[in-house]
Amino acid sequence: MSKKLLSLLLVLALALTMSATAFADYYSSLLPAVKTIPSEYTGKTIILHSNDVHGAIDGYAYMTALKQKFLDAGASDVLLVDAGDFSQGTPYVSVTKGAAAIEMMNAAGYDVVTLGNHEFDFGYTQLMENLKSAEFTTLCCNVYLDETGETILPGSTVVETAGGLKIGFIGVETPETATKVNPGLIGEINFATFDKLYEAAQQAVDGIRDDSDIVIALTHLGMEPEGAHNGYRSADLMDHLTGVDFAIDGHAHYVMTTTEDGKPIQSTGTRFAYVGVVVIDDESHNIEDNFLLDTAKLAKDEEVDAKAQEIMASIDEVYGAPFATTEVELKGEKADSRTHETNLGDLITDAMVWSVVKEGGIEQVEPNHVVGITNGGGIRVTLQPGDISMSDINTVLPFGNTVTVIYVTGEELLEALEASTFCTPETIGGYPQTSGIEWTLDTTVEYDQGDVYTLDGKESSYFAPASIKRVTITAINGEPFDPAATYAVVTNNFCAAGGDTYNVFNRAYVEGSGFDTGIPMDQAVMAYITEVLEGKITAEQYGEPRGSATQILAEAAEEEVEPAA
Repeated sequence: MSKKLLSLLLVLALALTMSATAFADYYSSLLPAVKTIPSEYTGKTIILHSNDVHGAIDGYAYMTALKQKFLDAGASDVLLVDAGDFSQGTPYVSVTKGAAAIEMMNAAGYDVVTLGNHEFDFGYTQLMENLKSAEFTTLCCNVYLDETGETILPGSTVVETAGGLKIGFIGVETPETATKVNPGLIGEINFATFDKLYEAAQQAVDGIRDDSDIVIALTHLGMEPEGAHNGYRSADLMDHLTGVDFAIDGHAHYVMTTTEDGKPIQSTGTRFAYVGVVVIDDESHNIEDNFLLDTAKLAKDEEVDAKAQEIMASIDEVYGAPFATTEVELKGEKADSRTHETNLGDLITDAMVWSVVKEGGIEQVEPNHVVGITNGGGIRVTLQPGDISMSDINTVLPFGNTVTVIYVTGEELLEALEASTFCTPETIGGYPQTSGIEWTLDTTVEYDQGDVYTLDGKESSYFAPASIKRVTITAINGEPFDPAATYAVVTNNFCAAGGDTYNVFNRAYVEGSGFDTGIPMDQAVMAYITEVLEGKITAEQYGEPRGSATQILAEAAEEEVEPAA
């Protein structure tokens, strides 16, 4: 049997056994044209690109070393660009609220970047303060100041290369940022949504097209199915734009060199798994090639690497000491926490509820009416068996969110669960990890989409349910669920402010129904592990998800109800 046929049979077998999302993720991993560097690049301009670095600051040394390698191979010029999400992801950047990422990008020699949603995690004011030290051009064509209506940054720029090329860039930010970041931290800005997104991007292109030989869109939009509901994917944007030759994309962590239908969009995954390469011929002004380089096979620039190691060592000295152990793998990857209940989600929500109950102050409801909810997208990584450090917990929960209490009716709690699972089993950042709630999600029933959610009069990326059709709550802390009763929901300040799909929580919170404890989520989890679990997470306690959430899946609908584990 040939290797090609064997590979095809393997893919078909996987398609039959994996979920649609898991198979799509696997198949995307087969797509990229991963190459090595040929020896001759005379007369070529090279663009090296990254996206979704998420605090992997030791990877910047690859970019600088690669730039020199291409120059040594005869390239007339090499530009370094990034498609966003560099400010958050590990303590190496989050401790400085993103400033360390700017410092490392300066050291690496970046030329042009756009913003990701996580650039706003520490607030608009902090972002703009960080960018004052940037030695590169930052673009964003579709985010506006409420007060003036002006874009917060230039939407486009033209770079003239040493080879005589004029390369135009536009920067496009996902409108999902409006609800993927704590809305309370970005109250002074708004995001172009729906068709206005396309209009803003086209205007940016039109402003530079006549002055450019090549126009490249730096897009932080992604290709996830969640974005397709609103037309916010990079492919959707490219369908609506004229005058763009190529898109360098971020947000979804996809690894791709083109879309399935041939759109020129390239993305490198996350955390420097790959570096993207675009090759432009100086004489013809044509993009001749685009491909990815596997960083496992690349060298690092010693000076840039030394700077990264210095930053990492200073953080590790404070955050690196173990304080607990875990016997089990605690699942927090995107494909887990954004699609179903996980053991790490159980642990985090249990810790949040415990941190509030032990302090008191929830006398408005009976103890058995206190539940916990956190958004799966706020859980960032899986913890492997072994020692756990403060750095590990901070990497799982890097946003600095605080534990918050809101009071809602049972009907409002149903709305929150319905809205935050509208596209499940596809991934969604708002997917609820819960404590004290026994609930069922029927994915075979179509979401009844109502009006678009708004926050402070601004459109979000999500729609309210016109009716509750997919979710049922069977019990609260073992007691019958009452739609008319009042429940205390222990959540995070991001969800309480209407982040992700939790607009209903914001309505209650704005009306004064609740309070922010000020307890950082990571500290609540560390205290729970230390005090309640006595420093050891066992298989008996959290070896598997507890089974609070049940999903009825399409393939099992006629036979059985399957736990969402």
